[in-house]
Amino acid sequence: MTVPKLTIVICTRNRAEQLGHAISYLLNIRSSEDWRAIIVDNGSYDATKTVIEEAISRDPRISYYFQPVPGLGASRDFALSVVETELVSFTDDDCYIAENYVDAVISAFAEDLRVCCIGGQILLHDLDHARITIDERINRVLISPNTYVPAGCLHGANLSFRVDVLRSVGGFDSRLGAGTAYPCEDIDAVARVVWSGHYAAYDPRPSVRHDHGRTSSDIPALEKSYDAGRGAYMAKFIGERGSRGPYLGAWIGAVTKPLSNFSLGSGLIARTAR
Repeated sequence: MTVPKLTIVICTRNRAEQLGHAISYLLNIRSSEDWRAIIVDNGSYDATKTVIEEAISRDPRISYYFQPVPGLGASRDFALSVVETELVSFTDDDCYIAENYVDAVISAFAEDLRVCCIGGQILLHDLDHARITIDERINRVLISPNTYVPAGCLHGANLSFRVDVLRSVGGFDSRLGAGTAYPCEDIDAVARVVWSGHYAAYDPRPSVRHDHGRTSSDIPALEKSYDAGRGAYMAKFIGERGSRGPYLGAWIGAVTKPLSNFSLGSGLIARTAR
């Protein structure tokens, strides 16, 4: 029996209706490759379990896990511990993956065997929503090993790894992520892969649409949250001897001149192709 190459992970908490929409796109995947999906319920008390069980009845490639420790970092790290495939992709319960997502992820990694982490394209699902937390770039960008990784250059809403490499750097930090004070588990994991001597990349082929529901009035609170996450991320890598110089330099630069939209929060501001 051929082992599937890719597992898609969605972590969720008390968003049963939103999750149902995300699962409907998961069920519409068209691929020449075998794949699996893991949905981690992070302590929900709504109809989340029922929604997932209904999906499993339609497609046995989907698995359900309950993980009660609060936080996206803890839930993603738990999912990593049960993944059995070579590659793993993380997305969110308010994101809708493209039909060709599985083939696109596999192709993106196959293009360059040095690359161990790939962030994909994130489009705005509803044009009435604020143009935030999306990434519309159309060109592949390579991130070299042992270099500064700006917060927001890759997003947790569409983020894939070689499983063995992500495990080798310790997986996700359970102290970080949505549901904690510091929403930066995604860029922290990316940077640890990069600072372990591996390449990462942005590739527009694996694509999702983000149905985040936010308006302009939500931006100040989101900025504050992402500022805390970015601060924790920077402090963590300034505290490490190997990465201290580049991160301290970036921090000093950030406080002495206006931040560019490439360094705000965890990708708060939408980025388009340049």
